[in-house]
Amino acid sequence: MPQFTIQHITKYTYPEPVMDSANQIMLFPLKDEFQEVKSQHIFITGEPFLEIFTDYYGNEIGSFMNIAAHTEMRIESTISVVTKPRLLPADDQDTPTQWAHLEEIKYIIPYIDFLKQENFKDLAEVKAIADAGFYKTVSVFTAVKQLNEYVYNNLSYIKGITTVETTLDEIWQLKAGVCQDFAHILLVMLRLLGIPARYVSGYVCPHDNNLRGEGATHAWVEAYIPFYGWLGVDPTNNCMVNDLHVRLAIGRSFSDCSPVKGTYKGTAKQTLEVGVSVSYEDGSVAANQAAILTAQVIGQAVISDKIDGNSYRRYVQMIQQQQ
Repeated sequence: MPQFTIQHITKYTYPEPVMDSANQIMLFPLKDEFQEVKSQHIFITGEPFLEIFTDYYGNEIGSFMNIAAHTEMRIESTISVVTKPRLLPADDQDTPTQWAHLEEIKYIIPYIDFLKQENFKDLAEVKAIADAGFYKTVSVFTAVKQLNEYVYNNLSYIKGITTVETTLDEIWQLKAGVCQDFAHILLVMLRLLGIPARYVSGYVCPHDNNLRGEGATHAWVEAYIPFYGWLGVDPTNNCMVNDLHVRLAIGRSFSDCSPVKGTYKGTAKQTLEVGVSVSYEDGSVAANQAAILTAQVIGQAVISDKIDGNSYRRYVQMIQQQQ
């Protein structure tokens, strides 16, 4: 059972003082039989009161206010988490029974939430691929693996080519993006086949296994397998999710799982830096807090005054997109 220490630092710097900052963070790992949180420490500039509540999907969310004028806000999360391996589904179940079961549950909560499609004008084109003929002739587990592999093979992994505002149609035309884009396309395909699928945000901790997404927040998908439950699949890496992934939040899409959201009063110009560092139980790949932001900056942006309105939340999500 691997144990990881993960530091996630978000830092905002403003050229002029801002105030009345209201924020929401989703940086609390899910807790279940496969993931044990040993400890977590959250530091926020000014040490405001952090109220924690649970949302509809079972995610822990923290909210806080920073009313005083400030030119910098830093959010630091340090967690120690143990992940436990899980058995994969047996692929010897009756295939027609599996697909019939999905038909029976499609209007039942919670599955109905994870079958609804987002707006996507190229849906018919994607449906033609998902309905190619071989997916439903195999078990649901095999179909999930096949579609996971299809997304991996047909999308190019290119950092910076998309943002969280890039639409599904644009991703489909580009056939490229980062892990959140791979996840969104796989969600579309699974739901087209009637397989409930949900978006997952978190971290990947490969420890020299050469997986994409190390040193950043990551995104993947969980698909519902009849008579088994939710199975994590990572289309960015074409693998099953097991004890090298740490889950932060689940939802219908990225908008349900954004690590940081907020708004404030003040200048629209800001600099944002985000860094993630993973240390292993043996002490390897360890980094101090300063090194995270100097050596592993994921995203940095200066927001222009030309942007209409207060666009803090929009750009926090843009820069914090999963890699």
